[in-house]
Amino acid sequence: MNQPLNHIDQQIPIALRDELGDRVSGIVELESGLLLAAVCRADALPSAVAWLVEQRKYRFATLVVQALPSGDQLDYWFYKPDNGPWVKLSVRLSSDAREVPSVSEQVHAVDWHERQAEDLFGLVFTGHPKLGDFVLHEEWPEGINPMRPEFNVFKPMVEKEVDPQWRPEKILHTPGAFLMPIGPVYSDYAESAQFFLETVGEDVVRMIPRFFFKYRGVERLAEGRSVREVLLMVERFSGTSAVAHATAFCRSVESIGQVAIPPRAEALRLVAAELERIRHHFGLLSDMCHSTGMIVPSADIDIMEEEALRLSAQWAGHRYLYGLIAPGGMARDFSQSDMALLIAQVSRLADDARLLYERLQFTSSFLDRFEGVGVVPNTNAQRLGLVGPIARASDFKTDLRVHAPYGLYRQCPLEAEALESEGDGYARIRVLFAEVFSSVELINKAMANLPTGAVITPVEAVVAGEALGSVEAPKGAAFHFVRMGGDGRVARLQMATPSFTNWHGFHLAAENFAFQDFPIMMASFGLSIAESDR
Repeated sequence: MNQPLNHIDQQIPIALRDELGDRVSGIVELESGLLLAAVCRADALPSAVAWLVEQRKYRFATLVVQALPSGDQLDYWFYKPDNGPWVKLSVRLSSDAREVPSVSEQVHAVDWHERQAEDLFGLVFTGHPKLGDFVLHEEWPEGINPMRPEFNVFKPMVEKEVDPQWRPEKILHTPGAFLMPIGPVYSDYAESAQFFLETVGEDVVRMIPRFFFKYRGVERLAEGRSVREVLLMVERFSGTSAVAHATAFCRSVESIGQVAIPPRAEALRLVAAELERIRHHFGLLSDMCHSTGMIVPSADIDIMEEEALRLSAQWAGHRYLYGLIAPGGMARDFSQSDMALLIAQVSRLADDARLLYERLQFTSSFLDRFEGVGVVPNTNAQRLGLVGPIARASDFKTDLRVHAPYGLYRQCPLEAEALESEGDGYARIRVLFAEVFSSVELINKAMANLPTGAVITPVEAVVAGEALGSVEAPKGAAFHFVRMGGDGRVARLQMATPSFTNWHGFHLAAENFAFQDFPIMMASFGLSIAESDR
């Protein structure tokens, strides 16, 4: 919500009315041309979405559902890379209505968002090819929707007895077809998720994932809590991206309160975000090496990740940078010696990473397991709206630091977005290394012109209102919607995480490849299950 309104997109309100006539109303310009909001009749929603995506080349960001006293409201958020304002299309239902047309055919990226809303709010998306058994598995009683106001979060729920005849859905019905379940319990530290691999021989023909075995209801538990309490929750529900999620949440709160962040705080937020990205990418690269049995390079990168964690603790006081981001800026300032230490250490880590990257490029036993494996074509990456390094390895430009810049990224841009075209495991490796090196460059740029002054603008009280905060997390685009009540407490929180987005497309990498490559593909996607089980 920070792109200037240019001469092309100034015509969106007129064009939208021309396209949909009286089926769309209440088109208003918010935040000085940075956001356009329109109210659609339910039957106009598919047409409006198709027009935005196909004609105006907008991208789907997230679907926000609010259970309001007057009835449910569904907000479909879109943004246009490098060009124009964000757009919010709203559908308002009466208090006794629960049906709305599905738009998953127009925008396949909306598919999982609709399935999630069906389970959590009891909404019915007419025309959707598959609803039910998504977030709430078979042990949940029918008719229970944990995000509805009438659901009592403090009352113990009696689990439904599981039908002993339950079997997973099968797609393949052919001689020799076999369904192999993987998970949800693993021998290592992996989180709980299940994958049904349907094979004929050694090739995976279909892959069906099941998540939410540890659904925590973070968004519902946030309701009625203070900003400080909710900030504590959002930065800890996925520890490997604490800075990213804390920043997205704080940006929403700051937008509602119209709080201006001090320039020094904007610079320090960039530094913290890029340090988190470096450490995150080291961990992912280590897992990828480990998945192929490359123990020595895996150990080398483990050492780099540990050094990045120790640097984080020495610089900010916590290995995962908890407690650093605050509404209005930063929770603490840093001395010149602190910044000198950071610059020296990240530069040394980049040098070590560059040497290892050069060695890996000439290690045939490593390349053989990643080149041409787990391919996600560009067309499929776009169709499912994939984000982060996974999308950029398929030559899909998605980096919000470049295409919807925020904070200091407006004045301190990336030299170039890390892009590869093959869409395989090796392309994802090259993107990850490139982003480590660019993160070091961004830190150096920010520190070369670090402003003086305060690091926080006190947020005395947050007025009623709502906003969507966006950041480029290490795994990709993250969106946090916040609605504040008149009492200064959070009335609604909804998070769209990059892992939730990219798990939707994981099957593309797993299908039509050998069964034994499945662990390598999981490692090369490097997604968090906790980000989905929120």
